[in-house]
Amino acid sequence: MRKLVYYVGVSLDGYIAGPGAEVEFYPLADDMTEAMNARYPEVVPTHIRPHFGMAVDTPNREWDTVIMGRGTYEPALQIGVPSPYAHLKQYIVSSTLEPVDDPNVEIVSDDPVALVRKLKQQDGRDIWLCGGGTLAGALIEEIDELIIKSYPVLAGAGISALSGNFSPAAFRPVQRREFSNGAQVTWFERA
Repeated sequence: MRKLVYYVGVSLDGYIAGPGAEVEFYPLADDMTEAMNARYPEVVPTHIRPHFGMAVDTPNREWDTVIMGRGTYEPALQIGVPSPYAHLKQYIVSSTLEPVDDPNVEIVSDDPVALVRKLKQQDGRDIWLCGGGTLAGALIEEIDELIIKSYPVLAGAGISALSGNFSPAAFRPVQRREFSNGAQVTWFERA
């Protein structure tokens, strides 16, 4: 069965972005970018792959499907990119977006839990939960693994990594790696 994997960057106080979707405050480091892009090339949007020295058709390693909310998807639309991850099947959970004219992009206006359960039963690689926090909160019972990029910065306010109903779910760390910018990436499996 396919797994749902939430791969996300967070501040020390649990925010994936600032109140206005800012992410520029995360300290970048070449060693982290190179390591994570090599391990998970599918997280690099298709249209910016050449800027990272990647071929547009670099093969996926872990995931062949991505699920994201409107807030995560909308920045690509604003720059005229309706299919930011053309190398993945993309599901956008939104009750307000109109359908997109691209075979790899599907707008889902109903229950994201039912969607994930259906996808888990299908053949394929695992499923990447890209964000945002409200969608992750709705899918908390379906998340099988977490990959948390924890940056050494306090945001103070912003978009929470998980928001919604109180629903504790236990995970156990299985691997951790630190980078030159002080960020740590920790891999967790559902306990």
